[in-house]
Amino acid sequence: MDSLNPREQQEFSKLIEHKQMKDFMRLYSNLVERCFTDCVNDFTSSKLTSKEQTCISRCSEKFLKHSERVGLRFQEQNAAMGQGLGR
Repeated sequence: MDSLNPREQQEFSKLIEHKQMKDFMRLYSNLVERCFTDCVNDFTSSKLTSKEQTCISRCSEKFLKHSERVGLRFQEQNAAMGQGLGR
């Protein structure tokens, strides 16, 4: 990134920010869809039952932990590949 001029660096930073926002929104959308589908069953009330609330809390926590773990593994793989290329 040092070889880019300030304008190119700014454009590159905006591109990265945009991609990160898209990734976050995709993660959030998947979380909502998955947990809603798995946990919400009673449509006779506009409020969640305590069972549904508990399910959603557990589902979202598990989903986020899984996503974090996958991200860490991806970083480890990238680092290992980078070290392999640097030889």
